[in-house]
Amino acid sequence: MPSRRIRALVALLLACGSGLSRAGSDYSEVLPDSFPSAPAEPLPVFQQEPEDAYIIKNKPVELRCRATPATQIYFKCNGEWVNQNDHVTRESLDQITGLVVREVDISVSRTQVEELFGLEDYWCQCVAWSSAGTTKSQRAYVRIAYLRKNFDHEPLGKEVRLEQEVLLQCLPPEGVPPAEVEWLKNEDPIDPAMDSNFLITIDHNLIIKQARLSDTANYTCVARNVVARRRSTTATVIVYVNGGWSTWTEWSPCNARCGRGWQKRTRSCTNPAPLNGGVFCEGPPFQRIVCTTLCPVDGGWTQWTKWSACGTECTHWRSRECQAPAPHNGGRDCTGALMENKNCTDGLCLHNRKLFVEHKSHHPGASSNVALYAGLVVALFLSLAILLAVGVVVYRRSCRDLDSDITDSSAALTAGFHPINYKPPRLDNPQLLHPSAPPDLTAGAGTYRSPMYSLQDSADKIPMTTSPLLDPLPSLKIKVYNSSTLSSLELPNGGGAQDTEIFNLKSQGLGSSSHLHTLPREPGHSASATLGCLGGRLSIPNTGVSLLVPPGTIPQGKFYEMYLIINKWENTMLPSQGTQTVLSPVVTCGPTGMMLCRPVVLTLPHCAELELSDWTLQLKTQRQQGSWEEVLTLGEESLSTPCYCQLEPQCCHLLLDQLGTYCLVGQSVSHPACKRLQVALFAPAPSLSLDYSLRIYCTQDTPHALKEVVEMERSLGGYLLEEPKPLLFKDSCHNLRLSVHDVPHAQWRSKLLAKYQEIPFYHIWSGSQRILHCTFSLERCSAAVSELSCKICVRQVELEYLALPLHLPHA
Repeated sequence: MPSRRIRALVALLLACGSGLSRAGSDYSEVLPDSFPSAPAEPLPVFQQEPEDAYIIKNKPVELRCRATPATQIYFKCNGEWVNQNDHVTRESLDQITGLVVREVDISVSRTQVEELFGLEDYWCQCVAWSSAGTTKSQRAYVRIAYLRKNFDHEPLGKEVRLEQEVLLQCLPPEGVPPAEVEWLKNEDPIDPAMDSNFLITIDHNLIIKQARLSDTANYTCVARNVVARRRSTTATVIVYVNGGWSTWTEWSPCNARCGRGWQKRTRSCTNPAPLNGGVFCEGPPFQRIVCTTLCPVDGGWTQWTKWSACGTECTHWRSRECQAPAPHNGGRDCTGALMENKNCTDGLCLHNRKLFVEHKSHHPGASSNVALYAGLVVALFLSLAILLAVGVVVYRRSCRDLDSDITDSSAALTAGFHPINYKPPRLDNPQLLHPSAPPDLTAGAGTYRSPMYSLQDSADKIPMTTSPLLDPLPSLKIKVYNSSTLSSLELPNGGGAQDTEIFNLKSQGLGSSSHLHTLPREPGHSASATLGCLGGRLSIPNTGVSLLVPPGTIPQGKFYEMYLIINKWENTMLPSQGTQTVLSPVVTCGPTGMMLCRPVVLTLPHCAELELSDWTLQLKTQRQQGSWEEVLTLGEESLSTPCYCQLEPQCCHLLLDQLGTYCLVGQSVSHPACKRLQVALFAPAPSLSLDYSLRIYCTQDTPHALKEVVEMERSLGGYLLEEPKPLLFKDSCHNLRLSVHDVPHAQWRSKLLAKYQEIPFYHIWSGSQRILHCTFSLERCSAAVSELSCKICVRQVELEYLALPLHLPHA
């Protein structure tokens, strides 16, 4: 037994010796020949171990480890020792324990990682020695970082119902390290912690728990890691609202006054109204039932009764009743006399009465009373004639002696022309116009209670505190030559001889006289008249443009041929400047250069939305050289301002002392402003052709703009399908998008390749493009198709839809 133990011990010693010899041979290349002897130490402990790293492009990574106590410390990568020369070693002494601390760094390049063959990643490990033995660190993996370009699965756009759950899937591109994913809504990051309606799953999908109208947006999936950032295609989510019927109205009265008729009740698809392509309500918008109304029976007379006995008055009577039939159910009563009488003595009683009357007519005082009454009547008529003659004489003298000073013309607008800003007038301010009622520019005289100054010479300011306002226009008779109709204003008869002179601007050598004859006047867009000292008013029908010339504006005894023109030619168009937009038509009133004794009032319609917007509004005028200059900025008027402006929600009134070409422009201040547009839908006349086109016009919300479109369509043979719809257009640089939905594909086919058409933002906002439209071309599947039902959506990208349901029974 002892001999067996001895043999085992010897074998163990031999094995250990052979193992040490092999280990010595393995480390002979990198380790020193001998190790320093030291007192007993603990095993090395790593204070810092190497960590995983990624090589970005061609930049090498640094691996570091630190151990104590350590006499030697080296890296081993993929099972092989790193050459000693590739190590950067630092040695220090721990101040607390007094033990030796060794720190070593190595650099790993992209080439070393790429040269590794096999399934396993490139790894490195740190080994530290002490007199007590060795300790190994954790493995640190070194990988080459990358991120593919294409997503494995990109989100897709969709249209969803309100409050429906929405799932947008996103599988990011392959990459090392794996990409992190975030979602953008209209380029803003989505944070589910801020909005609990959003949820981002562990698979990087986005869930909208209940779709809201505000969730209509563009969604983008973004993947990123240490080396790159990738964006998916944008998915557009449109949240639509299906229409719902309102409650029925009460039954209407029966339409038949007598007999069988109809009663009906209606409902509207407004509870809610369809939005963003939602389905229109199903079912009829009205119901009709049969009703019966009792017919009215008109009354009828019975036969006359027999004559009564002759009475003391020499008459006898007979009667009848309204009972054949009696009136009922609202019928009319009988017409005529209920009783009838006549003389029953063959004229004997009548003869005696005549004798009595003849005897009475010879009363002695009768002739004198008649003469007295006749004299009184004649005297009364003479008095009235004298008073009327005196009034006419006084009135004519007042017209000849009109004061040449400029009086306050603000009564023409029912309030003072104050320097005002562009905000809507307050209802509680009596000095401003009512926001909804247009001013009466022919109002009577009044008194202006605030200082007012002459508009001609800023150096000579004459306060006008109690001066009369514009007198009411007297009756004139002036020939007014309008572009479309010939009308006249009434003039007092018998004007003085000095009023018969016609002032010819051309003979006086005014520079603008030739402009009167050469400026193009298109029918329907101009008006002219010959006016004298009593003034008058020019108005272009159906445009909202007018010119008021108060009495005394033209010198006594002179007559001017004045005109008013809406310009549509290139040389009179206002050039676009930055974000500035044209808000009114460009209007010329003339003759330009004419000296005015009093200011005139020019009224221009505009399309600026004042209630919800922040505007800087300017009035500009065109000089004879064709350049445009600023006249005033609303809200910044001073005593030297050459004119004044009264602003209303739909139009503005300009108090001018010079005639010329004017236009109102504006631009946003701090917040995006809005201008009003009107969307008009036109279609061709019904025909047998298979082709059919719908033309959608987007014009400024002014009467003149719509009139121009209607005239052009009339020349093309088109007709307006329904009343134009208003649309607010925001200064947001987004285009206007137009699309057609719900076209019955079994009967019609769209020729448009894209899903929608767009009108560029700057074409609309600049206002220089007068007639903007899109055409949607359709084709019938057969010649028998004559009915078309669809929906046209017009929207600016970030605003709400304007939906136009369309039903054409005879397309």
